[in-house]
Amino acid sequence: MYNLQFDEAYQTFEEWKRSHPQDPFGFTSDGAAYLFSEFDRLGVLQSDLFVDDAKFKKRDRPKADAAIEKAFYEDLIKGDELADDILRRSPRDSDALFAKVLNLGLRGDYVALIQNHGWAALNYMKSAGAVAERLLAIDPDRYDAYLAVGVENYMLGLRAAPVRWFLDLYGAETDKQQGIERLKMTAQKGHYLLPFARLLLAVAALRDHNQPQARVLLGDLARQFPKNDLYQKEYNRLQER
Repeated sequence: MYNLQFDEAYQTFEEWKRSHPQDPFGFTSDGAAYLFSEFDRLGVLQSDLFVDDAKFKKRDRPKADAAIEKAFYEDLIKGDELADDILRRSPRDSDALFAKVLNLGLRGDYVALIQNHGWAALNYMKSAGAVAERLLAIDPDRYDAYLAVGVENYMLGLRAAPVRWFLDLYGAETDKQQGIERLKMTAQKGHYLLPFARLLLAVAALRDHNQPQARVLLGDLARQFPKNDLYQKEYNRLQER
């Protein structure tokens, strides 16, 4: 999926769902493939969009694919149903909790970056962070879960001080540096989300005008996923500066 080979990803996840019909992770993974395919089609992961807030808000907004959206939400609904069934029987099941964290994060990403509903995305972000904290209390070595908490800290920490004050009252974590440290946990020791955490750290480095660090991160991603034009394009652009 990180190589943008979505047809192959769909096929892999469909085979897994057929052979493991009670495993929520197959549906969660399939939903992630739909989300990232839309990200790729709509160009929402271009780093300059994340670095330049004004440009991001004024970007052209192609219409979301209705069929992709339907399949995306159907996958997440089914994944949640299976995860909830497991958690009713085994409330400390770390795999089911991880599926719930991912499903909330995927919904938040779709709402924020495709539908442009920031406050609704905040609710998903907070919920994902809360479930991730619960998961990490059970399984502190589930390093992918640190991304959910780190994103909440970092992204909300970027907001202006009065907004951060309001968000603190609302219960959101807004410590930017703490967010970076948690993202690094996933970027160093994660599994499924390790490449995504490294991309987010590259974006964070660019926001902080740390081009050397961003260059290293994007160069590593470009070598690891040579079929992903985004990583190579962003790396080449940094090389030209």
